[in-house]
Amino acid sequence: MSKIRVLVGTKKGAFILTSDGKRKQWEVSGPHFAGWEIYHLKGSPTEPNRIYASQTSGWFGQIVQRSDDGGKTWDTPGGGAAPSPDGMPRGESNKFVYEGEVGKHLWYDGTQHPWEFKRVWHMEPSLTDPDTVYAGVEDAAIFKTTNGGKTWQELPGLRNAKGNLWQPGAGGMAVHTIVLDPKNEKRIFVAISAAGVFRTDDGGQTWRPANKGLKSPYALPDPDAEVGHCVHRIAMHRSRPGVLFMQKHWDVMRSDNAGESWQEVSGNLPSDFGFPIDVHFHEPETVYVVPIKSDSEHYPPDGKLRVYRSKTGGNEWEPLTKGLPQKDCYVNVLRDAMAVDALEPCGIYFGTTGGQVYASADSGDSWDAIVHDLPSVLSVEVQTLP
Repeated sequence: MSKIRVLVGTKKGAFILTSDGKRKQWEVSGPHFAGWEIYHLKGSPTEPNRIYASQTSGWFGQIVQRSDDGGKTWDTPGGGAAPSPDGMPRGESNKFVYEGEVGKHLWYDGTQHPWEFKRVWHMEPSLTDPDTVYAGVEDAAIFKTTNGGKTWQELPGLRNAKGNLWQPGAGGMAVHTIVLDPKNEKRIFVAISAAGVFRTDDGGQTWRPANKGLKSPYALPDPDAEVGHCVHRIAMHRSRPGVLFMQKHWDVMRSDNAGESWQEVSGNLPSDFGFPIDVHFHEPETVYVVPIKSDSEHYPPDGKLRVYRSKTGGNEWEPLTKGLPQKDCYVNVLRDAMAVDALEPCGIYFGTTGGQVYASADSGDSWDAIVHDLPSVLSVEVQTLP
């Protein structure tokens, strides 16, 4: 029977939840890297026990950790920093250096600011090689390693796609989403807040905006602006890489031509503001979002935590509430905090800023909190193991 490993990044460490294929009983391991912000953990799709973790601290800086035994032990590729028993780091942290002409980008007040490396928001291992990983960072850039994290090299062509005009969203200006095309290894999509979606067809050498059809009337007076859109998350089904779904700052969107154009599919959602979006593992037209009341009130409408599911690729949405709190619930679900497994029926998982991780073993029909009282959850990823 297959096993499930849920990788949870939080404000104060990482947690690993494991279960068998029934997904009823869960073992909890952690906190790993206690006290550190773990923005993201992601397992290699080709090596089941390989996991990468983004470990960061405003005091000690950024470290990338790697495990080759499913999270039991960790090391820092390339001999970078690693926490000592008293919590202090040893050595130097991993090197992420912006390449070429650094230049400057435009801030909200119209002034120019230099690019500054702050943290790794998202790690996306290759679909074919466990030693190749892409890292999305703040300030917005994408880096790549081909040796398991020992060294990193920026793909600077991304910042040439009108990077001087990008602006930060409320949470900063970061490459927070990386989507790899499973049928074309040279095609990659990224999402940046608040710049938009960008696409490369040559493995990251050159990039272009992919934001036609997006509207941001409060932020962009030009309705046809190529960049400047606050995209929260994009998702793709592995069988249809030309179809993309997006949760925008406002609006749920869909593209049927690999980002060449977008149309709104918010339909009957109670709010089209939110952060995560994901696609059912077996059903490419089944999509999940978690509506949040507004951009100033980051909690569920009416204090009721509801996942919404569309089985038609958007516009027609149904609330999924069984097992979720329907009174006085004021948590948020962040952009990287939802994932699906590959079992049948498909499992859906999400974590909250209140420290709960909810799981559904029946494609969202019912939910259970598989762990309570964690630190605020930043990311949730799932590995389906043999």
